[in-house]
Amino acid sequence: MKSKMITAPYLLFLGEAQDPIAVKTARGVAQWRPENCLGEYGLPGCTVSLGLPSMSPAAAAVLGAKTFVIGLANAGGTISDSWIDAILEALDSGMDVASGLHRRLKSVPVVRDRAATLGRRLLDIRFTDEALPVGTGLPRTGRRLLTVGTDCSVGKMYTTLALEQAMRARGMDANFRATGQTGILIAGAGLPIDAVVSDFISGAVEKLTPNAAPAHWDLIEGQGSLFHPSYAGVSLGLLHGAQADALVVCHEPGRPHMRSLPHYPLPDLGETIDANLAFARRTNEAAALVGIALNTSALGKEEAYELCADTARQYGVACTDPLRMGVDEIVTALESLPHS
Repeated sequence: MKSKMITAPYLLFLGEAQDPIAVKTARGVAQWRPENCLGEYGLPGCTVSLGLPSMSPAAAAVLGAKTFVIGLANAGGTISDSWIDAILEALDSGMDVASGLHRRLKSVPVVRDRAATLGRRLLDIRFTDEALPVGTGLPRTGRRLLTVGTDCSVGKMYTTLALEQAMRARGMDANFRATGQTGILIAGAGLPIDAVVSDFISGAVEKLTPNAAPAHWDLIEGQGSLFHPSYAGVSLGLLHGAQADALVVCHEPGRPHMRSLPHYPLPDLGETIDANLAFARRTNEAAALVGIALNTSALGKEEAYELCADTARQYGVACTDPLRMGVDEIVTALESLPHS
């Protein structure tokens, strides 16, 4: 899948960030694709660092940087006026510019015009102008895994990336398939599934994960939740288009309500498993639950391990916190999963 291919190496732009959460996009890229990250660039007032060499766009270009990645996630997804000079310097130095913000780079006239004059690419990865098909539900060769969840922001991207890393370490043929802006920056390509017109969501996922070798795994980054009133449509389109052989359900124990909806409680884990399997089996009758990933960051170590053990016994599949415990048990389950 070549959609929105971003050329490495990157210079990660941190703006004037003073809160580590503000640079979570850049941090994700640096954590999961360190080989693609040449350095970081913060403006005066920036107090956070990713531990990468600090350098200007001009200096980074001399060292071979190809893309200036805006690594911030700010309120409203805006492009600050204070960033424009840095973006222009990157363009003048020979780099493309990539952004996952809501405001398009192409909507800033001076940036758009400079890029056009210099022949540089502006990659607004939260958007897609691709012609996408409607879904067909036709079987495809190769194997696919989709992460799903009880809610938004429960670890679906992290779990999918951890699985890719662990599977490759065992010599398995596996690729992370990004469906969100941070994931696309990490992978260098993908489709922003929440920006796709609803009729084409399942077709977009089919295009993202086409026919492949029989032993190849496409690991698809999940979005939203079937139970979230705001985003369930995206989650359902992903389930149908993925035709997943394997599902991993992600959950944060103790979360009081659905994200941004205090009037909606989280669904039961068992209810979530049953619903996702039912809809996944619409396009792949053999879809199976292979693991549960818990975000136990609010729990002590002993309590977290006990909860994962109890959950594994209750549902009969591997259960782990990918950050604390890794995902080896889930990978073992994938290795033994029969071919459909």
